[in-house]
Amino acid sequence: MSIRHGLLALLSRGPRHGYQLRVEFEASTGATWPLNIGQVYTTLSRLERDCLVEPSESDEQGRVVYTITAAGREEMARWFSTPVVHSDRPRDELVIKLAMAVAAKEVDVAEVIRKQRTATMRALQELTRAKRAVAEGAAQRLVLDSMIFHAEAEQRWLDHCEAVLEEKR
Repeated sequence: MSIRHGLLALLSRGPRHGYQLRVEFEASTGATWPLNIGQVYTTLSRLERDCLVEPSESDEQGRVVYTITAAGREEMARWFSTPVVHSDRPRDELVIKLAMAVAAKEVDVAEVIRKQRTATMRALQELTRAKRAVAEGAAQRLVLDSMIFHAEAEQRWLDHCEAVLEEKR
């Protein structure tokens, strides 16, 4: 997800200033994608340059309030209607690390897998606790569910890696 599309989605709910967008973005993503306020304002400047948002009157505290434009709504609709392609996702560092561990000499691949399994299990426990703590907020729950499913899949993949390596011995 790009920050620009996330901000457009939030602005589709009504005018907002930068700090509101930052807080709502983090709340919507279950605080799993922290933004610094500079990122928000840089992105808003680019969105304004691209005619996707426009500044409105300042609020009572002097903060510039932004509104999504018709072109911004079209861009947001295009983003929501376009499926995410797997090749659009970043490389998986764990996959690369294990592949390089297998290729390298003097690396205990089983130990690399054990350490990763421990870290993933710890993350899974933390995510499960965080999910229990979410009283409301479907967006937060969906984000946490996704992270839990990814951690569970990583655990299964690590099991598979161990089995494949055991076959090769």
